[in-house]
Amino acid sequence: MAECGASGGGSSGDGLDKSITLPPDEIFRNLENAKRFAIDIGGSLTKLAYYSTVQHKVARVRSFDHAGQDAERDRESPYEISVQEEVTPRLHFIKFENSYIEACLDFVRDHLVNTETKVIHATGGGAYKFKDLIEQKLGLRVAKEDVMTCLIKGCNFVLKNIPHEAFAYQKDADPEFRFQTNHPHIFPYLLVNIGSGVSIVKVETEDRFEWIGGSSIGGGTFWGLGALLTRTQKFDELLHLAARGQHANVDMLVQDIYGGAHQTLGLSGNLIASSFGKSATTDQEFFPEDMAKSLLHMISNDIGQLACFYARLHGLDRVYFGGFFIRGHPVTMRTITYSISFFSKGEVQALFLRHEGYLGAIGAFLKGAEQDNPDQYSWGENYAGSSGLMSSAPELGPAQGTLKGGTFDLLEMDRLERPLVSLPLLLDPASYVPDTVDLTDDALARKYWLGCFEDALDGVVKRAVASQPGAADAAERAEKFRHKYWDKLQTLRLQPFAYGTLTVRSLLDTREHCLNEFNFPDPYSQVKQKENGVALRCFRQVVQALDALAWEERQLALVRGLLAGNVFDWGAKAVSDVLESDPQFGFEEAKRKLEERPWLVDSYDTWLQRLKGPPHKCALIFADNSGVDVILGVFPFVRELLSRGTEVILACNSGPALNDVTYGESLLVAEHIAAMDPVIHSALGEERLLLMQTGSSSPCLDLSRLDERLAVLVQERGADLVVIEGMGRAVHTNYGAALRCESLKLAVLKNPWLATRLGGRLFSVIFKFEAPAQ
Repeated sequence: MAECGASGGGSSGDGLDKSITLPPDEIFRNLENAKRFAIDIGGSLTKLAYYSTVQHKVARVRSFDHAGQDAERDRESPYEISVQEEVTPRLHFIKFENSYIEACLDFVRDHLVNTETKVIHATGGGAYKFKDLIEQKLGLRVAKEDVMTCLIKGCNFVLKNIPHEAFAYQKDADPEFRFQTNHPHIFPYLLVNIGSGVSIVKVETEDRFEWIGGSSIGGGTFWGLGALLTRTQKFDELLHLAARGQHANVDMLVQDIYGGAHQTLGLSGNLIASSFGKSATTDQEFFPEDMAKSLLHMISNDIGQLACFYARLHGLDRVYFGGFFIRGHPVTMRTITYSISFFSKGEVQALFLRHEGYLGAIGAFLKGAEQDNPDQYSWGENYAGSSGLMSSAPELGPAQGTLKGGTFDLLEMDRLERPLVSLPLLLDPASYVPDTVDLTDDALARKYWLGCFEDALDGVVKRAVASQPGAADAAERAEKFRHKYWDKLQTLRLQPFAYGTLTVRSLLDTREHCLNEFNFPDPYSQVKQKENGVALRCFRQVVQALDALAWEERQLALVRGLLAGNVFDWGAKAVSDVLESDPQFGFEEAKRKLEERPWLVDSYDTWLQRLKGPPHKCALIFADNSGVDVILGVFPFVRELLSRGTEVILACNSGPALNDVTYGESLLVAEHIAAMDPVIHSALGEERLLLMQTGSSSPCLDLSRLDERLAVLVQERGADLVVIEGMGRAVHTNYGAALRCESLKLAVLKNPWLATRLGGRLFSVIFKFEAPAQ
């Protein structure tokens, strides 16, 4: 995978006029398969959670031998493809205003088919207030859960499972949201929950936390005093007033007391010396906006100072803020960020959570689902069904749904097949950043890539329809995919931070999620099947030609073969146009496309010298594309390493993405190659060559979220070489990844814009060999 071109969020209450009106069944999705419920009801917002099983289509491959096909057909195609139904567990979270709770409960009741549970786990103050209504409407017994326990469980869950969950807020920065790298060890941390009052909790492990302090001056104080001062009764309206206000009209500043002498004291003249201090020395009327802003500063500064002192007292540098007082409002985050930075002298950073409004509902659900042990799995956000983080501009709300005038915020999480962990060979997992370019930060790159993905939509739709020639509704579903993904791209133009850090990887992953949403599980399955068959018929001839070369000449030929194979990328428009217009374009033609040495990035001479030394113990290779790439590029390279005495772990995607080779396909390809080649045959039999899945279904590669079994095997075999090939895995991601062992990153640049930006041209070569500092 390489690029977008292919042929053939936020809190409720803001931006109602910009919301997307959705039918109720697109808000409360898949209710007919709902199994378990939880609810968190606060003073103004309700968060409903439920678990469902989602049926979707998946493409499976299997050998013709198992289907009783004749040998002649088996020679033409290495395997057959079948589309099967698969069930995936999904968590749904919906947030809406309490005034709509009765209508929503009615809709849920009317659409429940056969839920397994008779209990709904509830938390929040409203769990008591609305207990009778919930039991009457849903016919489920309400089991109340401890508020703080639910908050902590929910916080642990999102920090572990959602990359870029935590962010710092920087006033007047572009972008104002700075997302944090997921730390592999989330404990210990401080959670400052600002509801009516303030609770400060030290979290040490999954099950051990301690309330260590708090304050009665919190969100309720802001709301109550604000209502008295401004006659404004609604919380969100108070925040909007504060956003327009000038606190210096009400507050007494240091410069008001000391004049120019404040500089000799080492103090900023703009510091607040006394909140509301000017109101005692003048008879003038103050504007509601200015009083709201002064009040917000006063309470936020108090909370920030308190949080800072507790963090330093307990030696904690990670402080997460949540609660209804935050709710993603920029003016609130800005004042808290300033306060905690000021009082800690920059040593403690205020962090906020994309989904902090859901923590209680997530925790209540997890409490009710403990018998299923949901924590043993990894979960991933479904971008196709989730709202994004709100914009700082009040007139731009998130991509929400509306029901009879109400605004609904959505989060969906899909259970992954296996736990995901960091690659143990990362030099510093805590500082690892998968993506090479942050599109939220790079406006020029963002404009190009969003346009690129928009331009590619026609080709993706065409390919999706062509992949299901027997489906009468394929064109209709493909159009629904088009509209959904287009809407996501427009949201990201306005709010590039909607789903965390915007990257080429996240744009590709969002597209894959939307394709799956409309049952296009593998649009390139038939293309891959055909190309694998063609490449397998060339394999014996390619390795015979390699074996006839002298050793040093063979090493360069192997690398050129790897690079030529990587040209065959249907995700790159420059390549897909060639492949569609010239069916005879093959392995030798691809070699002629390559840049001549010296390459754009050229460490080949260093790599050759390393090969003259002792063999590696074990190589971990992340493969890219099917067909020519994996069969004529990767497998001959694997074969050479095996001949040197190096064990090889070949890691392929768990699920499909573009024309990338999947684990299932790699097993069948390896079986065919083993039948032709004794080196591969013996290595598979002796387990010196092991095929593994990455745990990913992305065209890119996040080394912090890999299949746990792959990570264990890497440690057991003592891998001392990591090979990452392809533009998606080695350029869009991992180009700067630092490893504790030797690494080889190689790719052909098949996007002209990216090639120019990197100082090259179309089909320039990246060959980057790195050894860790001794």
